[in-house]
Amino acid sequence: MGLLWIFASERRMNGKVPSTMARMPSVQSILACGLAILCSGALAGKGQGMSLRLATFNVENLMNRFDFSGYRNQLNEDRTLALFDIRSEAEYKMLEQARAIAQSDDTRQLTALAIAATRADIICMQEVDNIEALKAFEYGYLFKMVGQGYRQKYTTAGNDSRGIDVAVMMRNETAQGQPIEFVRMTSHAYVTYEQFGLHTPELATLGSQANERIFRRDCLEVDITVGGVPLTLYLVHFKSMGSPRNGLDGREATMPVRIAEAQAVRRIMPPTSDGRSVAT
Repeated sequence: MGLLWIFASERRMNGKVPSTMARMPSVQSILACGLAILCSGALAGKGQGMSLRLATFNVENLMNRFDFSGYRNQLNEDRTLALFDIRSEAEYKMLEQARAIAQSDDTRQLTALAIAATRADIICMQEVDNIEALKAFEYGYLFKMVGQGYRQKYTTAGNDSRGIDVAVMMRNETAQGQPIEFVRMTSHAYVTYEQFGLHTPELATLGSQANERIFRRDCLEVDITVGGVPLTLYLVHFKSMGSPRNGLDGREATMPVRIAEAQAVRRIMPPTSDGRSVAT
């Protein structure tokens, strides 16, 4: 069976079709993505008769709930509301609802336009609150722009403290008419450093314990078939850069976590075609 590995960088590939790689990805190449779609399957050997367009997009806080924490925590308060003299929590909630609705409408229109431009058969997404938020966005914005909607939608609760995780939307068939069918979905959010032997002194310095979960969101494994051909997607959104600490900038300070996440993705992937484990 042939292999197809597909990557998408959060900084460079939002709203664009990912590039493909014919060989097994290294930990470094996985890590460079920040967020990624990693695919394995038999499509690579099918030639022009089997075409699939994949895209990835960080929808940035696609939520169907309001966040009122800014009333008591100035770090979470929107800068627009900070300009006004708000006398009560009830008044703050009313204004925050109005602000969030107005801003979200503009943001989601732009998000839908970018996703529609990919003309993708499958969209892998990051920072999705829940399936209800995803359904509302797809129907209220994306479907009304592209007509033929993404009827298959899947997500699951991961480890993100804000409750925003990875998700996937799929059409019922590709642009060439090949049926896209869901088989199963497996969350790897529960995997710990200890289970995979990935706890390091650098992680301990950051305060991460061996029994803590590796993925800050999830590594969501989605098995599908395209025209009867099996394909597996691995959806990952690595830990954000964070703020400076211990004399290091945000990127370097959180790098041990992202390295462990990338190594864990390699461990989860199946062996190569010659039987070697990709975790070695």
